[in-house]
Amino acid sequence: MQHNLFSEESGQHYATPLEVLVMYAVIRTGGKQYLVSPGEKLKIETTAHENGNIEFSDILAVSGEEGKFESDLTGAKVLASVVAHGRGEKILVFKLKRKKQYKKMQGHRQNFVEVKINEILVNGKSFKEA
Repeated sequence: MQHNLFSEESGQHYATPLEVLVMYAVIRTGGKQYLVSPGEKLKIETTAHENGNIEFSDILAVSGEEGKFESDLTGAKVLASVVAHGRGEKILVFKLKRKKQYKKMQGHRQNFVEVKINEILVNGKSFKEA
């Protein structure tokens, strides 16, 4: 989801009311942090959840009303559903020791789970996809 907050004509930054009302959350999973909003799909590292729903409770920040960040995150959570499982692009790992005739090439594909963010819950309020 791309938001353009920069006006080409005047060179001014501005936010429209629609963009301010979009709810964002920063979650941590698999040692990485993700900025998510309801309705968004993202690929995370493989977890123990095979199918069904996932609840992210490690929330670092949540944007509240009027675009400000909430300070009280007790009980905040993000609910998502598993869309697909897959493997990422292949990367090549190449090791070389010069002058010793030692070469080693190895490939690796990381497993991932694609999830769709359904809902952000904070302070008893529920924010779903519009």
